[in-house]
Amino acid sequence: MAIKRNRWLIVSVLVVAVAAFLALSLLPIFSATTGRRQAASSTAQSADALAAQREELETRAKGYELVLQREPDNQTALRGLVEARIQLQDVEGVIEPLEKLAELNPDIPDYQVLLGQTKQRVGDLEGAAQAYRAVLSSAPGNMNALQGLVALLIQQERPQAAVGLLQDTLKTAEQANQVQANSIDTTSVQLLLGQVYAEEDRLDEAIAIYDEAIKQNSQDFRPLLAKALVLQEQGKNDEAKPLFANALALAPDQFKDQIQQLSQGQTPTPEGVSPPAAADSEPEAEATPTEEAEVGQ
Repeated sequence: MAIKRNRWLIVSVLVVAVAAFLALSLLPIFSATTGRRQAASSTAQSADALAAQREELETRAKGYELVLQREPDNQTALRGLVEARIQLQDVEGVIEPLEKLAELNPDIPDYQVLLGQTKQRVGDLEGAAQAYRAVLSSAPGNMNALQGLVALLIQQERPQAAVGLLQDTLKTAEQANQVQANSIDTTSVQLLLGQVYAEEDRLDEAIAIYDEAIKQNSQDFRPLLAKALVLQEQGKNDEAKPLFANALALAPDQFKDQIQQLSQGQTPTPEGVSPPAAADSEPEAEATPTEEAEVGQ
């Protein structure tokens, strides 16, 4: 069962990566600056170096807090504070500035998704669900919010609620896409529904939804891969083999190594899957606290 759960998570990355998926992490929006800072540090830091790094982060966070006392809507300071608190592993401290960012940027749903993820991590499952549903109320096809809410429902051991959510989304997809083209990626929703079925050992239903997705979009590697994994789980390797081959032929280069490993029954590390292209809405790089003080002058 543990192996199947690992594959479920891996394939969920593959499934939605092509549809701009935010992996369930606090870092995607803030990863650019965080990644550069972390890459510059040694993995074998001394205790003194770690203490100095923490002190620097606490000082930076305090600087942002001082800016926000004067300018509570200063978004650069809000983002800087979120990043600093993430690096300090102060997950609860991330909530307040994220709530403000979500309030100030209703047109950037990623902030609400990150807020949902954060509340989920601290055990505020009701608050997390509200954050995800706030996105879905205006954008029912937002795969980031759907993925987050489905994962939350699975965590709560409410798989039928997850199934109902996804089935309802599919029922409204045609009409929604007539109003706004491609507002709901039907294939991604079908694949997510198939994953829930597979996780619950409803394998025939999973294969049926994958077959429907393959029929609708024969050039998409994802349903081919998903069906192959279910067949592999059932021990039907001969039936799975051509599906793996077709998925491999159709997949973008960054997924080919992982598909090859999955076809061999291995659990790959998702090195080729980067956080999504939320670049269009990604906030600019954070300034230092000193620079923040100048922003509002």
